[in-house]
Amino acid sequence: MSVPKDYRCSESHEWVKMEDDNIVTIGITDYAQDKLGDIVSVELPRVGDEVERGEPIGMIDSQKASTEVFAPISGVVLEVNELLNDDPAVINSDPYEEGWLVRIEVEDVEQIDDLMTAEDYEELVGRLDDEE
Repeated sequence: MSVPKDYRCSESHEWVKMEDDNIVTIGITDYAQDKLGDIVSVELPRVGDEVERGEPIGMIDSQKASTEVFAPISGVVLEVNELLNDDPAVINSDPYEEGWLVRIEVEDVEQIDDLMTAEDYEELVGRLDDEE
């Protein structure tokens, strides 16, 4: 389960992709969607909501479990992925492109430096798999 090399990841399995100067797209990693199994619904924040790094911004329900999604970076929600209302399972099939969750305008772009690189995240996932 590889992560696109230009993405950053959190320990709680969210990814961040820098889009423009202070705009990022956020989703959950392939590892996270795989552990959840078939995703059946998604609750996301509203456009205009302020999100704080480390705080819950939504909920993903699967056939196996429900899990909170945490903001890996602080900012204001600019867009939510409306496709997920009708087809939340797109997160399972394409977590890094079509299955994105929200786009936010970032308050402090330097927060992205606190996140793991794709390589660091893949090492974390490898250790987690070894523990199972």
